[in-house]
Amino acid sequence: MSETCSPEPAVRLRLRSRIVPVLFALATGILLRFVVGLEPVPYLAWVVPALLLWGVLQAEGIPWRLLVIATCLIGYQANAVYYLRVMPMAIACTVVAGQSLLWLFVLAETRRVVLRVRRPWTMLAYPVFWVAVDTLLANFAPDGNWASLAYTQADFLPLIQTASLFGVSGVLFLLCLASSAIAVSLVLGLRGRENRIMLAGTMVLIAAALVFGTIRLQSPPAAKRIPIGIASIDDAIGLQAQAPYIARIQAAYDAQLAALASAGARLVLLPEKIAVVSAADAPAWRERFAASALRHRISILVGIGVQHKDGIANDAWLFSPDGSLDAVYQKQILAPPERAGYLAGHKSIARDIEGTRFGIAICKDMHFATLGRTYGELHPAAMLVPAWDFSLDGWMGARMTALRGIENGFTVVRAAREGLLTVTDAYGRIVAEADSKALPGQRLWMSVPVDPQLPKLYTRIGNCLGWLCVAIGAYLMWFSRTKPKAMAA
Repeated sequence: MSETCSPEPAVRLRLRSRIVPVLFALATGILLRFVVGLEPVPYLAWVVPALLLWGVLQAEGIPWRLLVIATCLIGYQANAVYYLRVMPMAIACTVVAGQSLLWLFVLAETRRVVLRVRRPWTMLAYPVFWVAVDTLLANFAPDGNWASLAYTQADFLPLIQTASLFGVSGVLFLLCLASSAIAVSLVLGLRGRENRIMLAGTMVLIAAALVFGTIRLQSPPAAKRIPIGIASIDDAIGLQAQAPYIARIQAAYDAQLAALASAGARLVLLPEKIAVVSAADAPAWRERFAASALRHRISILVGIGVQHKDGIANDAWLFSPDGSLDAVYQKQILAPPERAGYLAGHKSIARDIEGTRFGIAICKDMHFATLGRTYGELHPAAMLVPAWDFSLDGWMGARMTALRGIENGFTVVRAAREGLLTVTDAYGRIVAEADSKALPGQRLWMSVPVDPQLPKLYTRIGNCLGWLCVAIGAYLMWFSRTKPKAMAA
């Protein structure tokens, strides 16, 4: 009787060993979609990575690498439509695969350190590896650390004040440390003095960051204010646009400028590339906006693409109230669709408007903390940022730009087509926000707080924490490979 029944438990175990990892990857992958998507759910970014790390550390006798890849591929499908909109399918697939491999690398290295050493301090490995990877991406990848988990916390204001000290790396380290503390403690056990010390230290560190952020957010709004208007029309003017179509959009912008000037705006910000024009037509466009600035006695910043013989310059033109062209800024960091045929600029610009120092950047420029810090060293009270998003990434583009303001202590005024019109202060607080619209467009007027730049530790020291994690991460990789296996528990 026992011989005929004995195979049944074995069958159940085999089924369990095959089905459980599949169900785990499916469930975790679905949850991960709400972490790595373009409008993430902040609290899930604390929980889902902890769940995935726990699964990787617990896995025995199953292909845990495949579990990670499957989970990440399911998660990053949340951005598939967006990727296909901004890049060819082959590149989009490569990006998703690359993001999945980054997770695999971080989790694999963390697993190696934790399971070989089996000491509570190894909960530091996971945040160290993620911050190291994030730092290298920010400095060497064409799109920087665009998908950083740190940006999932962009609306969690007490936490992201840490960026004023250590940049995005500080936010990411705290976020990943919390996930790691949960997972590693569950795997190694909650008992033991050392483990209690590490858990207590983690809680104290996160609590201290939240207290610091909460206190910082008690700062009153800036005393000095400048009436600023933002106008955006989603409809684009390309090189082949017909005259009647161009005239409708020009008339709509004229109406927006007139309305904002009548409301009291002293400065009006328009989006990136409201038109792409030939070099021969550019003077007529300059004259048109110069006349508007003079007629309404306002400053105007407008984004225009100008086709030259060797490519298109993505410019922002600043006009003074007397109608003169005060500055021409050329976008320095190009978006994926611009990398063929567009020319990158190399100069950061700041100008005094209404007695206040303003920096000028365009869209993707402000996705890079290094360029944000360059502007911080120019001491602007505020940044003017014409932008053109891709609808789906409007929230992400606006929040990444707001982080630059926290890092360097300046207000950010951003006008996007197919995105959001936003004003955020030096603490990342949203002062005003509205969705862009097609003809006749959207406008936003308000008295913007623009006190002098608040000097920040990050502006002075840069991403020291990130590069420290790169060095420590490299050491941990060496250490985990040279530590004798006999010493591992």
